[in-house]
Amino acid sequence: MASHIVGYPRMGPKRELKFALESFWDGKSSAEDLKQVAVDLRSSIWKQMKDAGIKYIPSNTFSYYDQVLDATAMLGAVPPRYGWNGGEIGFDTYFSMARGNASVPAMEMTKWFDTNYHFIVPELGPDVKFSYASHKAVEEYKEAKALGVETVPVLIGPVSYLLLSKPAKGVEKTFSLLSLLDKILPIYKEVISELKAAGATWIQLDEPTLVLDLDAHKYEAFTQAYSALESDLSGLEVLIETYFADIHEEAYKTLAGLKGVTAFGFDLVRGTKTLDLVKCGFPKGKYLFAGVVDGRNIWANDLADSLHKLEVLEGIVGKDKLVVSTSCSLLHTAVDLVNETKLDKEIKSWLAFAAQKIVEVNALANALAGQKDEAFFSANAAAQASRKSSPRVTNEAVQKSAAALRGSDHRRATNVSARLDAQQKKLNLPVLPTTTIGSFPQTIELRRVRREYKANKISEGDYVKAIKKEIEKVVKLQEELDIDVLVHGEPERNDMVEYFGEQLSGFAFTVNGWVQSYGSRCVKPPIIYGDVSRPKAMTVFWSSAAQSLTARPMKGMLTGPVTILNWSFVRNDQPRFETCYQIALAIKDEVEDLEKAGINVIQIDEAALREGLPLRKSEQAFYLDWAVHSFRITNCGVQDTTQIHTHMCYSNFNDIIHSIIDMDADVITIENSRSDEKLLSVFREGVKYGAGIGPGVYDIHSPRIPSTEEIADRINKMLAVLETNILWVNPDCGLKTRKYSEVKPALKNMVDAAKLLRTQLASAK
Repeated sequence: MASHIVGYPRMGPKRELKFALESFWDGKSSAEDLKQVAVDLRSSIWKQMKDAGIKYIPSNTFSYYDQVLDATAMLGAVPPRYGWNGGEIGFDTYFSMARGNASVPAMEMTKWFDTNYHFIVPELGPDVKFSYASHKAVEEYKEAKALGVETVPVLIGPVSYLLLSKPAKGVEKTFSLLSLLDKILPIYKEVISELKAAGATWIQLDEPTLVLDLDAHKYEAFTQAYSALESDLSGLEVLIETYFADIHEEAYKTLAGLKGVTAFGFDLVRGTKTLDLVKCGFPKGKYLFAGVVDGRNIWANDLADSLHKLEVLEGIVGKDKLVVSTSCSLLHTAVDLVNETKLDKEIKSWLAFAAQKIVEVNALANALAGQKDEAFFSANAAAQASRKSSPRVTNEAVQKSAAALRGSDHRRATNVSARLDAQQKKLNLPVLPTTTIGSFPQTIELRRVRREYKANKISEGDYVKAIKKEIEKVVKLQEELDIDVLVHGEPERNDMVEYFGEQLSGFAFTVNGWVQSYGSRCVKPPIIYGDVSRPKAMTVFWSSAAQSLTARPMKGMLTGPVTILNWSFVRNDQPRFETCYQIALAIKDEVEDLEKAGINVIQIDEAALREGLPLRKSEQAFYLDWAVHSFRITNCGVQDTTQIHTHMCYSNFNDIIHSIIDMDADVITIENSRSDEKLLSVFREGVKYGAGIGPGVYDIHSPRIPSTEEIADRINKMLAVLETNILWVNPDCGLKTRKYSEVKPALKNMVDAAKLLRTQLASAK
């Protein structure tokens, strides 16, 4: 019985690629140095899968930034502003598209479906001249072959690539991206031809958009594309891979009828209804790549349950046509549990990271082939039983409190307009108040202090002294810049979710459980294994210390329950909304303690609220109901004079704007500049927003420093659709990934722009 992995983490077990990228970007190492790190990581990954017995090993899933940007490079779809003049795309052009440069901004970045991974959105139009400009897929296949590893080259499928794109600036929003299909297919044909010539026998085309709600003409595009590629694909086994959700019946029929396609990959973890479609009939003679090992979470597979599922499928598709696979790429999980030497032994027995999931996939394939590892299956069953019966998982008091939440919508008693009036009397802010989102640059020295404190190399007193010194520096800088509502910079936090999880019960933490979010940015999601509660205050000490340094309002900085949930590895033994309500109650306690401590502005970030939106429209209303309710729970008990902020970033918010309004926050800051001010269109279309709002005025994920005039122009565009008295001025997101040499001039220009507009508004009266 054969085994397959959809994709694998790129960063390396110790984030080797992250450090190599940042060293290259900082000019401390060469392109050849970066390429060598990549070669070493790829060879290690391929060897690991081969040694584990995986038959269908993927190649071209490695990326220096993201796989959609790789496809953009392959197709030569470089926006004109980057000055690319043809030929093989190099690092300068590639990273300029991803990060921007001194003269031009980066391309838009958004979430990859409903994950915390991001991709660079292609910008297309009728005048784009496509050309075969990156031979990466073929080169990596040859690289693996030279190492004695036969791989399955992976490409983003042509239809999904177009459906994930957007019309370029200046192109009509109604432009049909699918009209470009005939222009990109010749490039795909060239790539396929070169792969065949290099000896490839399989190819994997990822078409994840097939799990979305698509209309008839989009389904027709798949039929059209693969009919056009049929002769080119001849001689190859062709796998169409889908993931993250169920397949619609119409999508299933479309897939079954595709010309030249010999195999289908389905997510059978999140796509439970897809299993029913397969049971009702599967195309004769085709391969089924059954994604039964979860690529999105870190819980050990229930091998007995998966084996039963596979045995049923084997009876439908045949023994020689069933392949055991992961539900999606393992990019979304941590790399290797072996590196977790400090994790609680019992909890560790419940887990499987990418390296362990490879072993699970092969163990299931062997069991189906009659070579069951009884000891391995027995240990797995014992771990499953341990998790179900462990007393550390359940807290009856927490469950009772969460259950009592049902039946109330937990709204603040006064409407937002009256609250804003009360808050203004207390805060006395100018028109177009300026603020930042929370974090300030995380310097090498700051990271060293936190690292040494965790390793018990410095005392708590020395740690507190160092963090207070950093807070003083950040507060002083903001006062010098004349920012109106300050933040303490979050020097005590490595990560906005990890920090809170470390102080809540029901969470476990890893040392090296890093997951790529975008580019070199990695996060270390906490593991929610049990019921959640707050044993003691988490942020009051630092917020109070910061507020004591200034007469200006100081924001208390919290992460909201939905974001903590969506940016964690969440327990899968109860509905997600139940866990979210538990977290909401814990954050509610913290909000009320901050208010008692005299913090008058409290930001509860919900950066990931949109991210968790189900891919299927039929499931979205239920999610939004409990997600928005969870946020309101956190602040329903505060006084009218306490101003509640929230923040969201790097997702498409226009389709959930009414749910955002229903959150009933006093002020929302939201990413706007990197997405070409897409957010503003919803207000142009007539949506009325009465609370405070701060659409971001510059992109913090690029090293580029915007001018005062550029920011003022952005503010003017906002003033055209939003009332002056509700508009705030702020960056797109937190500043932790930037350097002070970038942050200081950018914030100065931001404040100067706000002051310029205030003067103009005053003189216009």
